[in-house]
Amino acid sequence: MRFTTSTMDLMPLQASQPFDPSKYRYTGPNVQPRQLPNTRSQAPITTGTSVIGLQFDGGVMIAADKLGSYGSLARYQNIGRLMRVNDHVILGCTGDYADFQFLRDIIDQKMIDEECLDDGIVTRAPALHCWLTRVLYNRRSRFDPLWTTFVVGGLDDDGKPFLGFVDKLGTAYTAPQIVSGMGGHLATPLLREKMDGQPPLSEAAARELLIRCMTVCYYRDCRAFSKFQIATLKAGSIKIEDDLEVKGDWEVAHFSKEHA
Repeated sequence: MRFTTSTMDLMPLQASQPFDPSKYRYTGPNVQPRQLPNTRSQAPITTGTSVIGLQFDGGVMIAADKLGSYGSLARYQNIGRLMRVNDHVILGCTGDYADFQFLRDIIDQKMIDEECLDDGIVTRAPALHCWLTRVLYNRRSRFDPLWTTFVVGGLDDDGKPFLGFVDKLGTAYTAPQIVSGMGGHLATPLLREKMDGQPPLSEAAARELLIRCMTVCYYRDCRAFSKFQIATLKAGSIKIEDDLEVKGDWEVAHFSKEHA
């Protein structure tokens, strides 16, 4: 290798020569690391599982348990995922609880603004369902989705029961019975067995069916919990039962090898 005079002058060949680090510091172009998109909403942390809704004669009923799962840990055991929007709409949420709180605050403010206008126009269930569809589809199109699935229940402009579904992608539909989360595989057959091709259920029969569905989900879904809520909406009244609990019967445990 051939060294020029200028190269030799920069290299401390003698032990007695002081070393100046500034001479050997790289002064090339300052390359910044590539900035990645904000991904806070891409991995939900505290989540809730199934929400079950159905129509009955004169109203709608929605049920959800009160567990917030931190991954597989049953971390928060007394959080509500049902919401009274106004006198005509109730709401249930599956998915990331923080995103639910974010949208809940926005909806609450919309209801306050609506009351301040005092123009006689109130939000009905189909209108809120449509609004949620637009909001969730918009966030999904920006690649920053709200990791939630909503079940919207209430009465339409004609006073008929309404039940709608919308997920984090903006996919939406309406049906007499709707289940989100793992309960879609566990509770849907029970609901269809009692409702398809049958006259509308009474309020008492609907409540009994919901409790049965919540019991099955508690047995079969590892993210479900024994404490749950039921929200009932009829013309002129909304009731949210907050202290319900599945009384589990684990006598079937003898089928397990550990209890043989």
